[in-house]
Amino acid sequence: MKQLCASFLIVVMFTTHCFSEEQPTLKADIVGLWMMGQSLCEGAESLPVVTPTDQGWGNYRFKRGVRTWMYGDHCQTPEDRSEEQFKFVPLSATKHGGLGETIANGLADHLKSQFTAPKLSKDKSKAASPHFLTAYAGQGGRLIDELSSIDQSTDPRTPESRQHGGGYYKTSLDDARRAKAQAESMGKKFSIAALIWMQGEANGGPKGGINPSRWGEELTRPDGQKWYRDRLIEYRNQWSHDLQLITGQVDEIPMFTYQTQGAAGEAQLMAADRDPNISMVGPHYMVPSAANSRYSGRYGDPIHLSADGQRWYGEQVAKVVHRVLQEGEEWEPLRPRKAIVAPDRKSVLVEFLVPRPPLVLDETFLPRQRYPMNKGFHSLYGFQIRDADRAVSEITEITVESPTSLRIELTSPLDKETTATLSYGLPYADRIGTILDIRKGPNIDDQPTTDLLVEAIDDDRLKPLIAEGIFYVSNMLSGEAYSRAPIRLIQAANGKTANGKTANGTTTLRFQNRELRNNKSFATGQKLTAMRAFSYGNLRDSDSEKAIYHFADGAYGTRVDQPYPLWNWCVLFNQFPISEQ
Repeated sequence: MKQLCASFLIVVMFTTHCFSEEQPTLKADIVGLWMMGQSLCEGAESLPVVTPTDQGWGNYRFKRGVRTWMYGDHCQTPEDRSEEQFKFVPLSATKHGGLGETIANGLADHLKSQFTAPKLSKDKSKAASPHFLTAYAGQGGRLIDELSSIDQSTDPRTPESRQHGGGYYKTSLDDARRAKAQAESMGKKFSIAALIWMQGEANGGPKGGINPSRWGEELTRPDGQKWYRDRLIEYRNQWSHDLQLITGQVDEIPMFTYQTQGAAGEAQLMAADRDPNISMVGPHYMVPSAANSRYSGRYGDPIHLSADGQRWYGEQVAKVVHRVLQEGEEWEPLRPRKAIVAPDRKSVLVEFLVPRPPLVLDETFLPRQRYPMNKGFHSLYGFQIRDADRAVSEITEITVESPTSLRIELTSPLDKETTATLSYGLPYADRIGTILDIRKGPNIDDQPTTDLLVEAIDDDRLKPLIAEGIFYVSNMLSGEAYSRAPIRLIQAANGKTANGKTANGTTTLRFQNRELRNNKSFATGQKLTAMRAFSYGNLRDSDSEKAIYHFADGAYGTRVDQPYPLWNWCVLFNQFPISEQ
């Protein structure tokens, strides 16, 4: 019998562009880029740094560093910090314990290049205004109301382990006072052009909702997202107002937010939809994680970003800041707009907003996201379809039909008696084989290792995983049987790291024993699935803007010296409704 297939047609719309005169804040001699957030904003484990010296763009940080809030150093009385620490010095990345590269250099230097190039050479750009000053006053792991004027971390109901001094918001304001005073001492004008927001993970609850505090009840996902949306809007309003009082600016200061993973990420997009002074740059899932970082004899956590990942995302933010503030573009990230099932239920039309068409299903730069299901896929290229009972509809194929459309084919049409939703973003790269043998590996840096021998893996499937750096493998079992480990070496027959097969038709995957999740061992016969550190998908646009920086850390992956790509990747979304018409 001929197999019955349903298909989904995804059509993409793109935003129009308008241009305006340069904003007054950008005409100041020194222009602030004020950052707030948690671990991704502070550069947690983003080591070793890739911008250790002045890059010659004429941008600044305080002598104290980009990170201005420091535990045990006048947390609640930032006005008492030494004046000497607030002199302007050339912008570079610094290491402070487990903190390293931030988005600052990518952000400020790319912005400077957009304002001065191609009119001026880089040497002449250094002396030209504006000079961007970056400052960050947050701390990793913080809730939104711990970073706000509410200063929730000083509330006695906060667990003692999370009472680290507080004062983040007031520190950010004092930083602005210091910057204005320093600029005036130089005979310069100071203003703040943009607020950069990178917070949200900490508010995510264990049930998929939002935690407003560390002691209250978790809000359900819909209610929690509305709460976070409103709190982010309130935060921007107050932050802008208080900074305007310090700098003397008349206009509102716009905020640019990333998209975090989880419920808060969608709430950030909801805030951008409601407040015209908030723009979402887009997701960060395309950049390498801190699992590739090395410091103090250890590797970083996969939830953080590598140093190259930080600088790359900084350029991504700068691109959007420039388009909004300088070019007057009504920015929208790549996102779904509407989904409609066809009358014959064999196709669904899904309209997207896309910054720079045409669409691309990219399986070269990122590994193709897919997870097998019977003869098709549980998810493919990041997309997944479920009915009202959360049952998954099996996908057989997704193809690009035109510069603005995709077609998702299913093994059977959608049921007329139920509703369906579309989601995007999963971490599974592919099922890569069955464990044939497990062997003790050699000690590496005094650490014991384990080798997993699996069926030979095709080079093309491994190439994008290896290009990025570290990837994970899991047995995908539930409960206490679940095993996962980061693969740090693929061993070929000649003993060299390669995208190849061993002579006996197997591929060897090596991990350090200390990185085995929950110390749960793998077993022969288990099927392995490759995973990226972040939930992701393969849908991007064709943005042609060029980065000024290249991948610099050659200790992992194969991309060193390649420029960072500044494509716009689709935002993560969950249960987007598919309507009947």
